[in-house]
Amino acid sequence: MKKPYLYAVSDKKVFRGDGRSFDPWLWRWSNSSSTLPEDGEPVSATDALWRLKESQGLRMLPIGVIGPRDATAHQMGLAQAVAGLIARHGLAMVCGGKTGVMAAAAAGARAENGITIGMLPDTDWRAANDDITLPLATGLLEARNVIIARASLALIAVGGSSGTLTEMAYAVHFGRLLVVMADAPDIEGSVRCETPEEAFEHVAGHLLDLQEP
Repeated sequence: MKKPYLYAVSDKKVFRGDGRSFDPWLWRWSNSSSTLPEDGEPVSATDALWRLKESQGLRMLPIGVIGPRDATAHQMGLAQAVAGLIARHGLAMVCGGKTGVMAAAAAGARAENGITIGMLPDTDWRAANDDITLPLATGLLEARNVIIARASLALIAVGGSSGTLTEMAYAVHFGRLLVVMADAPDIEGSVRCETPEEAFEHVAGHLLDLQEP
């Protein structure tokens, strides 16, 4: 795994090679300093988020996990694992709040004491699965897929279905990072990953390189 960042043990900051340090609340890099820290340890994007979450706390940005309601055991295992990584690194997990991949992702994130946001198609929040900590009853039916794609700063598709395909298309349309796993189709603009760790490393690197509007 590439380690493009430095973590300074003394002041608990993450630096880039150009000397800029990362603000974990504003999610942006500061002005460049003259020198890099002498006690800097090379870290990957995933490790950088973990160190910042443990030492300073991160503003909890939303990451989407999408996939079919009629999911296979393999899809559900991947969804649970990748959502666990999202929560473990101080981020919020967004999904459709119902069954299948959505339920597996919610269970994985909640097991890591994470925030699980369910964008429900229903008008009643009680329609959410038991591991959704923040149920949002949109009442928009399938149109809530647009909200999931728009609100998430990156999306991980675990498997494909007609509903998942709409979320994937919206994600690319909105310029979001789209990671595809399992039998989710490769579409233009998506990044294929084989393991939850690889998928989250792409997400972490993307978040550390977010451009201000």
